[in-house]
Parts: sequence; C-alpha cells; structure tokens
Amino acid sequence: MAIRHPKTDIGIYETDVNAALARLSDADIIRRIWREDYTVWKPEPTEITNRLGWLAVTEFMNERLPMLQSFAKDVQNAGFRHVVLLGMGGSSLGAEVLSQVFGSRDRYPELIVLDSTLPESVQAVVNTIDPALTLFLVCSKSGTTTEPLILYAYFRDLLIKAVGKEKAGHNFVAITDDGTPLATLAQEEGFRQIFLNPADIGGRYSILSYFGLVPATLIGIDITTLLLQANRMRETCSSHVPPHENSGFWLGACLGTLAMKGLDKLTLVMSVSIGTFGLWIEQLIAESTGKDGKGIIPIANEPLMEPTCYGNDRLFIYLRIEGDRNQATDTAIGRLISAGHPVVVLKLRNTYDMGAEFFRWEFATAVAGAVLCVNPFDQPDVQKAKDTTGRLLQEYAVSGRLPRVDNSGSLADLLKNSGKGRYLAIMAYLYQTPEMDEVLAELRREIGVRYHIATILGYGPRFLHSTGQLYKGGQNTGLFLQIVANHVKDLPVPGKPYTFGTVADAQALGDYQSLQAAGRQVIRVQIPSSDLLVIRSLIARIE
Repeated sequence: MAIRHPKTDIGIYETDVNAALARLSDADIIRRIWREDYTVWKPEPTEITNRLGWLAVTEFMNERLPMLQSFAKDVQNAGFRHVVLLGMGGSSLGAEVLSQVFGSRDRYPELIVLDSTLPESVQAVVNTIDPALTLFLVCSKSGTTTEPLILYAYFRDLLIKAVGKEKAGHNFVAITDDGTPLATLAQEEGFRQIFLNPADIGGRYSILSYFGLVPATLIGIDITTLLLQANRMRETCSSHVPPHENSGFWLGACLGTLAMKGLDKLTLVMSVSIGTFGLWIEQLIAESTGKDGKGIIPIANEPLMEPTCYGNDRLFIYLRIEGDRNQATDTAIGRLISAGHPVVVLKLRNTYDMGAEFFRWEFATAVAGAVLCVNPFDQPDVQKAKDTTGRLLQEYAVSGRLPRVDNSGSLADLLKNSGKGRYLAIMAYLYQTPEMDEVLAELRREIGVRYHIATILGYGPRFLHSTGQLYKGGQNTGLFLQIVANHVKDLPVPGKPYTFGTVADAQALGDYQSLQAAGRQVIRVQIPSSDLLVIRSLIARIE
C-alpha cells in the first residue's frame, strides 16, 4: 500500500505522510486509541469516551452469531418475503450497501431500505410489498429519530388493516440502544424481537453491530466470514503492529496529512462489484471530520474524467477487487497516475473483504480526526438541522403552511464562484430512480469538465445524516445546489397534522436555512415533480 505518484511531487507527499507517521507514533497515538484515551482528539471526554465501542464490537457480535442465525431461520420459516428497514444515516446506509453488494440468497427475503420521507419513496415500497408477509426493522440508536418513527406509524396502520391489531407487532423488529423510547415502544406494542445495541457505538460506526449484521443475516449474507475479515484487519491495526505496517494508522495519517496540505477532496473509486461501498465511506468521513471549520471532503460515485478535468486538491483512493471487470477503471486510474495525480490502491481479494475495509476505514477515520484535531464521533450540525426541521413542523401545525422561500439565483450564478479548492454539492430532494441517477451523473460530469471542481451528490433527506454535517460544519468552500420537487401524490402521517410531503419539504427548507445561517453559498431550484427534463435543461445550460 503506497501512494503511486511518479512525478516529482511524490517525494513531497511521501515525506509528509512519513513525517505524520513519526509524529503520531511519538505521541503514542495507536496505543492511546486502544486504551480509549479521549485526549487523542480533545481535552474533554464528551461524546468520545462513550463512542469507542466499535473497537471491540467484533468480539461482542461473534458471541451472538448463533442467536442471529437462529433468528434468521425463524424469519425464513415464517414465510416473510420482504424485509423493510426503516432508518436513517448510520442506522441504514451500511445495511443498504451490504444488500446491494451481496443481494439476497435463494429462499431468503429481499431487503428494501426506506430512508426517505418523500411520499413517492414510501408509496414505491407500499406498491412492492405485501404487508402481512413483510418484516419491518425499525432502526434508531437514540430511539427518537423522526423519520423511522413516522414510517413505523404508517406501516403499523397498514399491518393493522392486514392482520389485525393483536398480530401487527409480530411484523416489527427494533434495533436501538437500551432504555430508548423505541425500546419501550417495541416492548409495549409486542415487537417480534428487540435488539439492544451496545450504547457506546455511534451510528456511522455501527455497521459491524446489530444495525448492519441483523439485516445482513436476514438476507443470507455469511456474517461469520464478514466478521472474520473484520477481525483480521482489527489485528493489523492493533497497538503491537509497527506504525508503517499498521494499515488503518497509515491510511488515517495519509488522509489527515494530505487534507491539511490542500488535498482535501478524497475521491473514492470502487471496483465494479462494490460500487456502492463508497457511499458508506462518504458518510463516515464527512460526518466524522467535517466540523470546526475543517474536514475531509469525500467524493463518491463521481464519473471518472480525463486527468485535466481535476484540480490539484484531489487524493484518489481506488478499492480494487482482483477478478472484477475493472478494465475501464484501471485504464482511467492509469491515466491519472501518468498525469501525476496522487493515487492509493487498496487491493481486496473478494467482496467479503469489505468486512476488513469497514474496520480499516473506521480506524483510519479516528486517526485522521487526531491529525485534524477534531472529534470524529460527534455531529453537532446534524442536530441543528434536525432542530430547525422540528421548529418548522411546529409552525406548520399552527399555521397550516411552511414559510415561503426566495428561489432567486441560478446554477450559472452559483458556478461563477467556482475556483481552486471549491466543490459543488447537489442536494436532490427527488425520488431516486436509475434514470435520475444517470441524469444527475451527467450533470456532475459536465460541471467537472467545464469548471474542474469536485462534485458531491446526495439524495434528500438521507444525506442530512451524513454529508450534511460537513456542509455546515466543515470548511466554507462548498457551493450548494438544492433541487426540490413538487409532490404529485402525498401520504398522511398517522396521528400528525401534516403529511410525508410536508415533512420532506420542512427538511429541505430547514437544510436551506441552516446553510444560509452558516454563511454558505446556496441556491434552490423548484421543479414540477421529479422531472428529468428540468435536470437536462440545467446540463444544456452548462454545455
């Protein structure tokens, strides 16, 4: 594992990383992390000492493998055809990546992750499932997250109509911390199972805990092998491994040091069979480091372009699985190396090596936080956005409407501010389809070719629980394009004076106001429904 950079700058980068390794080693960072010493990051222990359980979670989960496998067999025998995960951010993204990479084994239910309040997204799930033959996972560390709770209320109503009130609870499973309101609700309403996660694991570090492994087991993924690979990487990151051979430590020192040198656009390139894995890394890096006016800006799923389209603020990391159909990607990476861009290649043997990568990137992110002097375990600006949304919904409950928004400004005006070190965040409060993915990727490509800046794409409201922290708490180098669509058909939220469309609109508006309050350059484009033609018109203007 090395930075491949054949031009003259390689000496500079290698010197910087090696110097960082030496400095961090002198500070005994590796041993202090394993001793759970909060002063590695901050002088106060708040939201650090109670967030380090991920270091030992593989041991905890190994002891529970027989129980998880027995539960999966029970679900299979009960005849469930679908598992629908209701969650946001760290409670859902890891499971979605595992599902997209591995899929469901024969005779196992299909997993659907619902991490959106858009009525179109909710309706799409309703149209796909038979509620009586669906197991719903209600996932929230705090047990108070708005989105999974209102989704639970909606689907519980459907279950009551399908199987009756007495049996409805048997179709629900809770994954949460002990003592949360969700744990209490699950007990009172007769959930089929309650999984109480270790309380000292934060959401984005929870993929190797119940939050990731319960849904993985339910669709037939071999979590024994996944944990075995994670344990092997955990061993290579342990305190007795020399710093230059400690893979997580090396990666973290590289990320943090080069970000401080101006290479803060961490551009993630994935092997074909793990294409969505970059989204999990994106959340982990963005939410962990994007605060105190600094951070590492992860760029996931950006279309690969010619080397001249990239600025000198990029660090490329290519996760490559031997045997994948990577010819086109290998060629593109080769061009980047020849052009002098810094590239790190991490080699994986197969998809189950993702278990190792989960741990490697968690450890590396903790090390990068130490380099940047930020707390990688809190998310203060995510909470601010939640509070803003809550206030807007309270106002709606009184007045029956949300505040109006000035939609003045254009993408062309926004991009006039592009330049060295800038990036564009596309915040799409749109119903996600393959066609929408394709047209937004085309928009990203055109912006990259024309303006030579990095682009990030996030679907709202899910990105509020990941890159949303970076956007508001990180360095003020972002340009923000919010795209909001009208809802053709809305759905009620049971027991509330508003609809799912209202919640989604309040989240978008709260995000917009929070960005403005943070002094960010942001414009808002309102379109009729999730209209591809409007997005294509934005591309045409750039061309």
